[in-house]
Amino acid sequence: MARFARAGDVSAWQGLVPRQVNTGGEALSFILMDFRLFFVRFVTTMSQNSSATQSPPLAPSLSQMLLSYEAYRFSTERPNRGQEMVLDSSLLEKAPMTKETTLRRQVAQFQAPILRKSVSQLTTSFGGFFGTCAAMYALMDVSAWMALALAPLAAGFLVRIFIIQHDCGHLAFFRSRRANDILGFACSLLTLTPYASWRRQHAGHHGVWNDLDRRQSGADIYSSCLTVAEYVALSPRQRRWYRMTRHPFVANVLLPPLIFTLLYRLPFDMPKSWRQERRMVHLTTLALVVALGGLGLLLGYERVAAVQLPVLVLAAIIGVWLFAVQHRGERIRWSRHDAWDPTSAALRSSTYLRLPAVLQWFTGNIGFHHVHHLNPRVPNYRLQQCHERITSRFDVPTLSFWEGLRALRFALWDEERGRMATFRESVRGATP
Repeated sequence: MARFARAGDVSAWQGLVPRQVNTGGEALSFILMDFRLFFVRFVTTMSQNSSATQSPPLAPSLSQMLLSYEAYRFSTERPNRGQEMVLDSSLLEKAPMTKETTLRRQVAQFQAPILRKSVSQLTTSFGGFFGTCAAMYALMDVSAWMALALAPLAAGFLVRIFIIQHDCGHLAFFRSRRANDILGFACSLLTLTPYASWRRQHAGHHGVWNDLDRRQSGADIYSSCLTVAEYVALSPRQRRWYRMTRHPFVANVLLPPLIFTLLYRLPFDMPKSWRQERRMVHLTTLALVVALGGLGLLLGYERVAAVQLPVLVLAAIIGVWLFAVQHRGERIRWSRHDAWDPTSAALRSSTYLRLPAVLQWFTGNIGFHHVHHLNPRVPNYRLQQCHERITSRFDVPTLSFWEGLRALRFALWDEERGRMATFRESVRGATP
């Protein structure tokens, strides 16, 4: 749990303020939060006073000091029902004017959810998914192949629903935390992804991504990697295993369906202290058994399997590829912790996946991943607008659809050359 307690999500520079505190433990956690915010203000003031002398910095950068409480909160806090978190952006407004704070102020303008757009996205995503699945069931009586032809369309809607669940985990889809959590759990019954545990683990990712000294467990084969030196130092057997599990076909075609159907049914890679998240894994599985069992009794288990399994397999492959490619590619950068800061990491260690308009719609704009890492509170339907506002001033690693497919080859970080490398390059001991 320690790695998540340290982790920060880059949306915290606004500061989270509770509307109500009902237990002594919560009171203590928020007192500590207030103390940390006071300390940040003190450091900011000192940096303003000392800027004229251009003395060496005595504290981490502003962005490091103002890392989000999101990951910290998910690892320590047990909010009561109905408790909502509201944002206080005064801390950012009082920060010294720098290129970094100017950028964050611009991005913060896009973080507020728009109810009309959230409801519209819910309607099109859930309506499209259920409508396509209903058509597939109806076509099963005519031709199983005709029904199967609609599976990619249903999978596209399911990916879009997963993006909504992802937004709910960042409290970005609605202003109310309760509304986000209810909708997130509802999405999880379609995506087969336990909401509470995935949210907490993903919050940890947002505090450590592409930080070589704070990489998460070896279970993360999609957004983490070894350095070339670390890979070469492995035994031959370990290198073969590492290379096999990261092979694009294994990691992005064979494993994704197993992850969603089997691995997510277990409290995998979770400390025992995550009691609530562990319970929610089992509760999600129980709800799925009831829902799929009832649907099987109504329509027939063979028909349900013939429709839902192809949709799930395709959606799992697409979804895993989307998240994997966001931190892969030749131009992606990794840094040691002393040189790491969230702004540079967002702009240089996350990609802009430029997709055709139709694919961008089905993937919920997640291709604008650099914006998402700048501020995870920006709803997916505002990411493009935010990107267009800031993109002219920054050189973000950009991938086309086909480049995104090839980017999966870059699975190692070459510290000597400061670039991503393929396994073949690591064996040669040189990069072109």
